[in-house]
Amino acid sequence: MTMDRRVRVVIADDEAIARAGLRRMLGAFDWIDVVGEAAHGLSAIETIERLQPELVFLDIQMPGLLGTEVLGRLTRSPFAVFTTAYAEHAVTAFELGAVDYLLKPFGAARLTATLDRVRVALGEPSADTPGDRLGEMLGKGPLRRLFIRNGSAIVPLPVADVRWFEADGDYVIAHIERGRHVLSLSLARLEAQLDPKRFVRLHRAHLVNLDHVLAFRSHGKGGMVAELRGGELLAVSRARAQELRRLGV
Repeated sequence: MTMDRRVRVVIADDEAIARAGLRRMLGAFDWIDVVGEAAHGLSAIETIERLQPELVFLDIQMPGLLGTEVLGRLTRSPFAVFTTAYAEHAVTAFELGAVDYLLKPFGAARLTATLDRVRVALGEPSADTPGDRLGEMLGKGPLRRLFIRNGSAIVPLPVADVRWFEADGDYVIAHIERGRHVLSLSLARLEAQLDPKRFVRLHRAHLVNLDHVLAFRSHGKGGMVAELRGGELLAVSRARAQELRRLGV
C-alpha cells in the first residue's frame, strides 16, 4: 500500500533514550511525521489533545498516568500502539483496541510490521476518522469481544459467551461454560463498555450476563440470588434486590 499523505505521530515515554531511539527508527519511514513527545502521563494528554496526531506510541508504565489511562481520557483518540517492557500488559492493550503492542526492546523489523498494520488501518475505506473507530472500541458502542491469553497466543472471546464477571482485586475473572480467564482491568471500567441491557451488576464483585440467568430467587430475609443455567447461585446486594423487585422480578 502506498500512503498518499504523511501521518502525524506523538511519542509518549518517560525514558528519553527510548523516545530518541523510536524517533530515529521512525525516521526511516517517509510517511511518518513525529510532531511531538511527552515524558509523563498528564503531559501526554496535553500534547495529544493539542497536536491531534493520527497515531500515538504510548509507553504503558509512565509517571502520573499509565498509557492505558491516557488513552481512556482523551476526548478524541488516535490510533494507538502500546510499548512496554512487560509482556503481561499485552492482553490489556488488545482489549483497548490498540493497533499493536511492542515489547521492549524491539527492532526495525518488528516496528515495520507494526507500521504495516497502521497503514492498513488508515487505508480502510470508511467515512469515520481513526479516532471515531477507536472510540467505538473504547466505549461508544457495547463491547462485543475480549482478548484473552491462550498459551502463547492471544485469542478473541465473544462477550456473549461470558456467564458472569467477578472482581478480584485489580483484575476481573471472566467465567465461561468451561473455565475462566483473568483480565487485567477493573470491573467498573469493563462495566462501562458492556451492554447494560445484557450485563447487570449484582453487587460490587459480580456482573452477570442476563442471557445466562435462569431466575432471580428470594433468599433468606429479604435477600435474593441469581440462579444461572449451570446451577451456580450469585448473591444479589440488598439495594440491587430492591431495584429488581421494583421491576417485577
